[in-house]
Amino acid sequence: MKQYRIVTVNLDPTIGSEIKKTRPCVIISPIELNESLNTIIIAPITSKPKKYPTRVRINTQHIKGNIALDQIRTIDKKRVVKEGRIVSTKTILKIKEVINEMLVR
Repeated sequence: MKQYRIVTVNLDPTIGSEIKKTRPCVIISPIELNESLNTIIIAPITSKPKKYPTRVRINTQHIKGNIALDQIRTIDKKRVVKEGRIVSTKTILKIKEVINEMLVR
């Protein structure tokens, strides 16, 4: 499972304000971790437009919405239903920029 690949993930069960249901997500964790662990770090994609600074717009042939970097979580690989394509270079750069602003400052 490669970093920045879109995967379909079953996120249920959830609690409170966590993003729910089976939905596309972007793998955030690097391939070195993904090969060594039974878990991956993902950011869910939502179709509900919210102008949060922690959301990155994604617009592909099949997916239109926002990558919710404020909802990053670690999941077991067994939650992955399907693997898709890697996001564009432009989107990868924006993800890195937002994560850097959120967590590194």
